[in-house]
Amino acid sequence: MTAPASGLWQRLANDRWVVGCGALLAALTVLALVGPALSPYSLETPDWRAMALPPTTQDAHWFGTDRLGRDLWLRTWHGTRISLLIGLLATAVSMLIGVTWGAIAGYVGGRVDALMMRFVDVLYSLPYVFFVIVLTVLFGRNLILIFLAIGAVGWLTMARIVRGQTLALRRRPFIEAAIAMGVPTWRIVARHVVPNVAGPVIVYATLTIPQMILFESFLSFLGLGVQEPLASLGNLIAAGAAEMEIAPWMLIVPAGVLVLLLGCCNFVGDGLRDALDPGSNR
Repeated sequence: MTAPASGLWQRLANDRWVVGCGALLAALTVLALVGPALSPYSLETPDWRAMALPPTTQDAHWFGTDRLGRDLWLRTWHGTRISLLIGLLATAVSMLIGVTWGAIAGYVGGRVDALMMRFVDVLYSLPYVFFVIVLTVLFGRNLILIFLAIGAVGWLTMARIVRGQTLALRRRPFIEAAIAMGVPTWRIVARHVVPNVAGPVIVYATLTIPQMILFESFLSFLGLGVQEPLASLGNLIAAGAAEMEIAPWMLIVPAGVLVLLLGCCNFVGDGLRDALDPGSNR
């Protein structure tokens, strides 16, 4: 392990909040992966003997059941898995588009930079929900469309961050030397610009994941995201909100998991930012 990497891990290990939240985030991820397999029930098949049952060890309904008798343990961890998957894939899409767009705009500069960034400004003026509604109306509702739509509108801030970093790198001697040697533009961007903006990109990506998860949950809550019989934290919370007076656990369980998930992601992202830039929290 190199000295900078060793110092990074040491700074992260010294932050108890980051270590604790990282461990909890890992536990939530493991439960999302293996939790559904621990339940003897299936995602679609209800238990007609236990409709709207509170959390209990009876018949392995550890989180209770919904009004149709479906097991909330199974549906909650299945929903967490889908929310995490969409969050990660949408973040990857936003990173790919944002880094490419920002690096090209910042390096080329001039009119190209102005046109590219004005396009970003135009997209910023459009409401995200309206954009996703248009896509779902045109192409239907499915998981692939959801993470593409969320990622496609989540790259704008990433592009601005990368552009600003690239403008600063553009004046560095090693970039000017590469230009003088006749290195093609695409190679300079790929081999010199992008690796040198990796730090801020990684930090912002860790903070983007909870934003994407929250956005997906919001869309599913509105009925525009994941559809039945699949479960996500958003549509579970929507179903729980409709039954909160007679079955409050239907709302408390998925909402609690969502709060823990978002809180841990944000704490880990903040810790990583401070570890990569120790002077940022002073």
